Amino acid sequence: MRITVFGATGGTGRHVVEQALDTGHHVTAVVRDPARLGRPAAERLDVVVAQLDDRAAVEAAVAGADAVVDALGPGGSGPTTVRTDAARVIVAAMRDAGVHRLVTVSAAGAHTTGDTAFVRFVVKPVLGYVLRHAFTDMRAMEQVVRASGLDWTIVLPPQLTDGPRTGAMRRRVDANVRGSYRLARADLAAAVLDAVGDESVRHASLSVAAG
Repeated sequence: MRITVFGATGGTGRHVVEQALDTGHHVTAVVRDPARLGRPAAERLDVVVAQLDDRAAVEAAVAGADAVVDALGPGGSGPTTVRTDAARVIVAAMRDAGVHRLVTVSAAGAHTTGDTAFVRFVVKPVLGYVLRHAFTDMRAMEQVVRASGLDWTIVLPPQLTDGPRTGAMRRRVDANVRGSYRLARADLAAAVLDAVGDESVRHASLSVAAG
């Protein structure tokens, strides 16, 4: 499968690139600075330098892909529309290029569906205040994805860590996983790649957390 990865130099995106290559996929890594990718050239790896406001460059990066992964991180601690703006460009480029499968990473913290009462009314209001700008941007990004007409999945992880990949994950469709509040980025990357080919999570949000 040919997979284009946005956010390929980020904490999660790097794992997505590595795991996709390890499992035999052809990867197009979209970056602003190739030096930050941190890996040597590989036979099935294309590195494309593109700014996310450059519609033509983004369309060239997704052309011919079987799937696109948006693993971009939040745009800082202040007010931001980084994720929303990028989603608009990626979605439009995919439509123009005739590419339909999109898996994008958001955040479980921005949602309360399926949470316990304590998490919903105590934990999430505090978290939502601290991360209000990032969550506002992510929720707006999700609206762009849901209205895109593409074959999408939104993956919702909890707090991310840099721990090793464990392979132990819990999943829940269209509601947050209860009782698990952390996940290694390496495990998130595995969940994202699994979602690419999983028919059961198409046009759905997928919450994932440590098992």
